[in-house]
Amino acid sequence: MKRRDFLHKAIPAGVMLPSLVSGFSFRAFSADSPIMQSLLLPVTETDHVFVIIQLNGGNDGLNMVVPIENFNNYVNARSNIYIPEKSLLALNGKVGLHPAMTGLSSLYNEGKLKVVQSVGYPQPSYSHFRATDIWMSASDSNTEVNSGWAGRYLNYEYPNFPNGYPNATMTDPLAIQIGSSTSLTLQGPAVSMGMSISNTSNFYNLINGVQDPSPNTPAGKELSFIRMVSQQTQKYATVIKAAANNTVQQVSYPTKNSLGDQLKIVARLIKGGLKTRIYMVNYGGFDTHSAQVDSVDNTKGNHANLLGNVSDAIKAFQDDLKFLGVEDRVVGMTFSEFGRRIKSNGSDGTDHGSAAPLFVFGKNVIGGVLGDTPTIPVTATVNDNLPFQYDFRSIYSTILANWLCVNDLDLQQIMLKNFQILPLVNAGGCKKAVNLSGDQLISNYPNPFVTSTVITFQTAGGHTLIQIMDTSGRVLANLTDKEYTAGTYTVVFDGSSLPAGVYYARLQNMAVQQVRPMLKVR
Repeated sequence: MKRRDFLHKAIPAGVMLPSLVSGFSFRAFSADSPIMQSLLLPVTETDHVFVIIQLNGGNDGLNMVVPIENFNNYVNARSNIYIPEKSLLALNGKVGLHPAMTGLSSLYNEGKLKVVQSVGYPQPSYSHFRATDIWMSASDSNTEVNSGWAGRYLNYEYPNFPNGYPNATMTDPLAIQIGSSTSLTLQGPAVSMGMSISNTSNFYNLINGVQDPSPNTPAGKELSFIRMVSQQTQKYATVIKAAANNTVQQVSYPTKNSLGDQLKIVARLIKGGLKTRIYMVNYGGFDTHSAQVDSVDNTKGNHANLLGNVSDAIKAFQDDLKFLGVEDRVVGMTFSEFGRRIKSNGSDGTDHGSAAPLFVFGKNVIGGVLGDTPTIPVTATVNDNLPFQYDFRSIYSTILANWLCVNDLDLQQIMLKNFQILPLVNAGGCKKAVNLSGDQLISNYPNPFVTSTVITFQTAGGHTLIQIMDTSGRVLANLTDKEYTAGTYTVVFDGSSLPAGVYYARLQNMAVQQVRPMLKVR
């Protein structure tokens, strides 16, 4: 019998005590059986921590990581909001960061920042709510999944939760979300695997023993009683306080920066000794349909302030981790539910789009830029989107495999299917991703074509996928999706039913991917 199956069938449920502490919801469970405690050891032994930063609203990636290649086409598409080339913080000669992001530019120069270009997925949703669910659940866009990718991972690591937790081997919360209620990301197959600290003030109230006043009503008196009982019995509250009190000194964080306030708490708890593996924070305001830039200076304005705050907060957090002596253990990632359109709108803003870059950061990150500079049409229309180069679920899979050390079989169960592993982090004792090739691996002839074209691709062997996408970012067809031996192959793309225009052929071969444009003419 598998260990996980044995746990579900043989372990009795613990006694659950619902409680509230300073506005937080907690549960305490009995775990006094030595046999149960030994069985509840996590599947994987690792002290690695993963920090997720959600940028709510759909961040404009083209004005965050600006293409220096094809810069004239970028200017033509965004004549009213483009960032001048001379103002950019150059990275690899091909792209540059927004000038407000000096902190992340510094991390890039230290080799602690990975920029991943054009991250998205097939058939993108432009709804904030649905797109957020897709990113959090790691589902296909046409499938609704009621659990989160990190929740499924934690369920794999800590089976039968919440029964028997906390216990002698795992005294701490499995995941902590700061700044909002616990999201779908941390939802397991049956229960939420995380706890939520709704705002930073509540955290300091908790560790300082300060409570929000209860209303002078019968319900308020009941709330006061529940709080009193919970403070006497709540083990998670105790360990959080202990961890916070173990960290006395930290570096300075930027003022009036809510993301920095959240990350400061995360650094404090990591240094304080919590075994929590996943932390999640969020920062909003990225739905920039109008007034994205200053009317006089495009390098300033609403979006510049947002990007500056993100950059300053992450830089302070990374400096703090180094000061506290724990930066070897921590990797972080930013994400937003979608990017923005290639072409700006008439209100000095951008509308909902598809693919966009994201950041992976930390001492153990393989620094640099991953992926090609996005290709921007000479005459972009309001409907044009960037084709995705990397499926966002490949980022998650890489973190799970190369940072949190999940094995191949369990990885596919957690992620619901197989995704490529990318060279993002130094895997240490975990498996490593192969190096990417700089060669042209996919092409088509004729190009332009009238009805059909032959796509030629090279594969190093293993799982290989060829997809066709349109300019809105949708996947129109999977031409091949199977295991290959190393070599050069061809497939025919019949585009006779499609209107004339630009299309993209995408190759994915293990950790390698490339996207190439194709032109259909009448």
